[in-house]
Amino acid sequence: MQTDIDPRNLIGRKAFDRNGTKIGTIDEVYLDDATGVPEWAAIRTGLFSRDAFVPLEPSELVEGTLRIPFDRALIKDAPDFGVGRHLSPEQELQLYHHYGLDVTAPPPPPDHDFGNLASSEPPNNNDPTTPHP
Repeated sequence: MQTDIDPRNLIGRKAFDRNGTKIGTIDEVYLDDATGVPEWAAIRTGLFSRDAFVPLEPSELVEGTLRIPFDRALIKDAPDFGVGRHLSPEQELQLYHHYGLDVTAPPPPPDHDFGNLASSEPPNNNDPTTPHP
């Protein structure tokens, strides 16, 4: 999804599934805690229905509507955590699994340990991790 979109501008927009079937109206937008980027949207699926959480990453804003690349049935069966509250990491993980999205952790930072520093102590010959000359 475009990251330059103000999440407040998403609220009230119509949302459609991959087949062009209307799902409902965007009720709330949830931001990533670390980056502040819009990550999830809660879609009001009807007057007396609950909100369904959808991922914004594979979705697209097209002609003022949110196009979600999943079937309506899958969206309506998404876990219900209620709206107006913070999504916990565990809840987000459940949503990622529900939509079959990749939840691999980001790669670890590069290792800047370029080896052991030379020291004035002689090597410990009983230590199997210490190279022997």
